[in-house]
Amino acid sequence: MNKQLKKGVLDICVLHVLIDRDAYGYELLKELQSALDVKESTVYPILTRLSKENLLTSYMAPSSDGPPRKYYKITETGLKEYHAKKQEWLSFQEVITDFLNLKN
Repeated sequence: MNKQLKKGVLDICVLHVLIDRDAYGYELLKELQSALDVKESTVYPILTRLSKENLLTSYMAPSSDGPPRKYYKITETGLKEYHAKKQEWLSFQEVITDFLNLKN
C-alpha cells in the first residue's frame, strides 16, 4: 500500500483495534501487521500522539512473561472520533469507487 494512503488511515486502524479490548503496543502492532505493512517505529508515535489528543489513555498491567506492560484504552472522545473517521472513510471510499467505475 502506498505510504501516504497508509499514513492517512493508521489512526482509525489503531482506534479500531482498541474498540473491543485494551492492548499493549506490541500486541497492537501485530494485529495491524496482519492487514498492513506497518513498522514499530510508526505505531508508537501514533499511540503517543493519540494519547496526547485524549483519544487514548494508558495504564500499566502485570505480565506473566516479564515486566509490566503499558496497555492502551480508547476514551469516550476516541470512540466518537473513531465513528466520525470511520464514516468519513466509508464515504470517501464510496466516492472514489464510484469515480473509478465511471470508465471501465
